[in-house]
Amino acid sequence: MELVHAVVGPLSTNVYVLGDERSREAIAIDTTIPCLEWFVDELEDRGWTLKLIINTHGHWDHMSANAEVQAHTGAQIAIHPDDRYRLLKPEPISAPFEIPPSVPAVDLAEGGEVRFGEIRLQVLHTPGHTEGSVCLLSADDGLLFSGDTLFPGGWGRVDFPGGDAEQMVASLGRLATLEDRLRVLPGHGGWPGHPCRLPVA
Repeated sequence: MELVHAVVGPLSTNVYVLGDERSREAIAIDTTIPCLEWFVDELEDRGWTLKLIINTHGHWDHMSANAEVQAHTGAQIAIHPDDRYRLLKPEPISAPFEIPPSVPAVDLAEGGEVRFGEIRLQVLHTPGHTEGSVCLLSADDGLLFSGDTLFPGGWGRVDFPGGDAEQMVASLGRLATLEDRLRVLPGHGGWPGHPCRLPVA
């Protein structure tokens, strides 16, 4: 698996693209405005075809570019069912621009797996920041894409609509049981000079 990354938008969102070197298929994790030009360049430079846009949750800074990236690439959109409504009717909390709706076609269910070529991402439902927040575990590569569940030295806010402090505590406790060799790639911060570590169990 090859991984490319950019920091995008007014809230400095980490946008990730994972490519399978053999099939040349790619997956995006969290698309935000204005990432389309960067996406186009990266995909063309590598000869990749984007097949899936994954949203770790439905806040605008992680999904605002879904519609335009999908229109350009034809990729399907995936999110946990509990956050599906956030894509269909975006809630632009403090967003500096209009957020176009998008229609997810793939449910990221707890215990499910995203598979393209040799890419394997296990879906972990980690509510707390939103009802449908997920983390994505690549056990083979020792990576955890944590969205806004876990940041360097902290975790996502729980005071927005759909947030829940007790659920966040439970989700962080779950992540603490994972192997500590994992490298955590969060939705904000933590790249490249400040590694994000799993919480201590």
